[in-house]
Amino acid sequence: MARLKTHDEALRLRLLHRAAATVFDRGTAALSLRQLAADVKTSTTAVYSLFGGKAGLLGSLYEEAVRLFAERLATVRPTDDPAGDVIRIGLAYREYAVANPHLYAILFSDRSVQCPSDSDRPREVVETYRPLVDAVRRGQRAGQFGSATDPEIVALSVWGTAHGLVSLVLSGNEPPELAVADCYERALRALVAGWRHGEEPVAGLAQGT
Repeated sequence: MARLKTHDEALRLRLLHRAAATVFDRGTAALSLRQLAADVKTSTTAVYSLFGGKAGLLGSLYEEAVRLFAERLATVRPTDDPAGDVIRIGLAYREYAVANPHLYAILFSDRSVQCPSDSDRPREVVETYRPLVDAVRRGQRAGQFGSATDPEIVALSVWGTAHGLVSLVLSGNEPPELAVADCYERALRALVAGWRHGEEPVAGLAQGT
């Protein structure tokens, strides 16, 4: 009879998601491998076998957050409406954050997590931003964005808007009587519409008023 494999991928993912919840709620200092093992109903031996220790666990936690984020953004396939693709990528950004708030915090907020150095970061870290820049460039070729506009700046403005609005929700700092969920897509559409006319003078400013 084959020996039962207990330290499998399912256990690794349960440990990662429980660790993410602990770090999100109480910070990395509160992450105890013994308590983590107890919470998941396994042994500390299993934790060490899978991750090698706390540093390995935190590194794996960061990599899992990146992997799932890149996977979610990759579901937005290029279409013949690049400007619309930019908005859809922004919507996918929010969907990932709302579905995985603990991992989102690991990826974008908690810099105490021992993630790889810049030179060692997996390719997916860079790739999470590339689809947005590529969509803007396709929009330029399609005449949706001005050819003189820097696509990196357009992409950064969309990325930053998405991050800011999502962070308001996850931190519980939404403006009173204004649900971000109700205006998130409208905000993205307004931003993209502004960039689509970005080479035109802004009313009032052209006259020095």
